[in-house]
Amino acid sequence: MWADAAIAAVKSLVMLLLALNLTVLLLWVERKGSALIQDRIGANRANIFGGILPFNLGIVNTLIADPIKMFTKEDVIPAGADKLLHFFGPFLAVFPVLVTFAAVPFGDVLVIGGREINLQVAELNVGILYVLAMSGLSVYGVVLGGWATNSRWSLLGAIRGSAQMISYEIAMGLGLIGAILVFGTLDLQAIARAQGATIWGVIPAWGIIYQPLGFLIFLVAGIAETKRVPFDLPEGESELTSGYFTEYSGSKQATYMMSDFAEIVVVSALATTLFFGAWQVPYLARDGFHFPGGFALALPQVVVVVMQVASFVLKVLILCCFQILVRWSLPRYRYDQLMDLGWKTLLPLALANVLITAIVIVLAG
Repeated sequence: MWADAAIAAVKSLVMLLLALNLTVLLLWVERKGSALIQDRIGANRANIFGGILPFNLGIVNTLIADPIKMFTKEDVIPAGADKLLHFFGPFLAVFPVLVTFAAVPFGDVLVIGGREINLQVAELNVGILYVLAMSGLSVYGVVLGGWATNSRWSLLGAIRGSAQMISYEIAMGLGLIGAILVFGTLDLQAIARAQGATIWGVIPAWGIIYQPLGFLIFLVAGIAETKRVPFDLPEGESELTSGYFTEYSGSKQATYMMSDFAEIVVVSALATTLFFGAWQVPYLARDGFHFPGGFALALPQVVVVVMQVASFVLKVLILCCFQILVRWSLPRYRYDQLMDLGWKTLLPLALANVLITAIVIVLAG
């Protein structure tokens, strides 16, 4: 009993640290990435201790100095604001995002002392439903953030955000149904293991092979759920200052900003799990590599697990960088364009994808 509890605690800590570190790292990637796209230097260096330790690339400034500055600033609550809801708004924005990682598998099985440890925090046979439920809860943080501050600008951002998130959640959920039909399960770990097979003994049977349209629908809807350009109408920095969290400062503002980057990691992790083989490495089984043609290479089990976790992290990081590239490459939609894309384009495409996938599966037996 105590061993199971300790193992669960360690897995939770590993996944939480992985998510939080990727979230903070993305702040630096966005600064340097935007600088490269705009042909400027960007975050460069921060001289600390009088320049004795000159750290280049702006890593110290982005990953250490800025978080310390944000979390030590004064917490200002506007006059007329609801203090209780003002406190819970940022918490309800970031908490559902972080607990979503519990259902995401980051590896296969680790064997220690004859005990098999499934590298997934919560072993849920309805993992996709859990993910959709948690993503739906994050809208409460947006709504409370705009309502509790007693500001018309923040309220307008909250109204925009709630309408946008609810609209695109429908398309995102329908985009996942195609993958559910193909793999025949709601268990994310089972889907990850199913992608370890091969097509004709050569091509890895990843979800993107079976569901390219489903992936595009999920990715576009997922970017809209993160509320970032070209879907940043809830914040609208040039119109509403910071949208629904304009009246927040200090640690609460940092929490709202962190939730946006955490959502990027969640979308990338889910896309990796469902469409890019999750932790799978092509031709790598639990005992080593099995290449086409019969050639095999045995590897220690620990090495296999490390390669699987590294594969998962690398895929997630690539998709995160792609989302940041989109954020700094496309202009913002008008609000009518945003709604038209969700209801008149993504929703019909998602329904058509589900129908075609079901017909193909039935015909193929």
